[in-house]
Amino acid sequence: MKLKNKEIIVTGGAGFIGSNLVEELSKENKVYVIDNMHTGSEENLKEAMKTGNVKLIKDDAKNIRNYKINAEIVFHLGIYSSSPMYRQNPLLVGEAINGMISVLEYAKENNAKVVFASTSSIYNGLKPPHREDMLPIVTDYYTEARISCERISELYSKLYSLDVAAMRFFSVYGKHDERKKEYANLITQFILAIKQDKQPVIYGDGNQRRDFIHVDDVVEALILATKIKGFEIFNVGTGKNYSLNEIVEKINNKLKKDIKPKYVPLKIKNYVMETLADTKKSEEKLGFKAKIDVDKGIEMQVQYLQNLK
Repeated sequence: MKLKNKEIIVTGGAGFIGSNLVEELSKENKVYVIDNMHTGSEENLKEAMKTGNVKLIKDDAKNIRNYKINAEIVFHLGIYSSSPMYRQNPLLVGEAINGMISVLEYAKENNAKVVFASTSSIYNGLKPPHREDMLPIVTDYYTEARISCERISELYSKLYSLDVAAMRFFSVYGKHDERKKEYANLITQFILAIKQDKQPVIYGDGNQRRDFIHVDDVVEALILATKIKGFEIFNVGTGKNYSLNEIVEKINNKLKKDIKPKYVPLKIKNYVMETLADTKKSEEKLGFKAKIDVDKGIEMQVQYLQNLK
């Protein structure tokens, strides 16, 4: 699915997932990026900027209504996106909710669709495969922020007939991920370590499992979600998962190395031990099915990281 000749806002558009989305959208649309540059980088937007269709506004998503932009679609990715950030500063829960409300108020005033980043961490403690209709349990600040964003979005949809899609991302990796540094996806962290003949660090025994999805597939899911009506929640995963030990083995094979992980004690309470997306709803309602399996994705990420200057 392609979007053409539209005015679009992407909050968090200078970040990892956001910049990949902007790169695709900017080919045939006018894109306004609103990003507070917390984990974002102008370098991420270098390619998209060449189109002349991107305007970068360095500001927080909660100030979206300060700008006279008449966008038809808002992709709201400018939400603090890592559990450790929230543990270090629980007030980010309120920041996330306030940012979501600001985006929804903008959408109400401009009759815009909203597609926003939720998380598979909402399924923490629930037996996989994870379905969108599962009832979350209380586990973490991060998940409480995203659950609240989902619920307030559903409320706005009911009150004001807004079209809103909550996208529960599973474990996303790919181009620009490395710029998140310590918050980068484990596939990226493991590749960077093994490339330098360093031991990749694994917390626990490495048997925890993740549904890893490449950012190119995520971009496709986000764009497909603009066609939904009302409020919907969608899983954005592959429907397959792998242990961290398996991922390290795959990366070693690809790089023709044999570097063993460094295992360190897992001290985090309520750690997510397994994620696995039930993809049925996304396939049926969005027509979305991930195309890049983890072997191809690792190959793509190895090649991308090797080509970086």
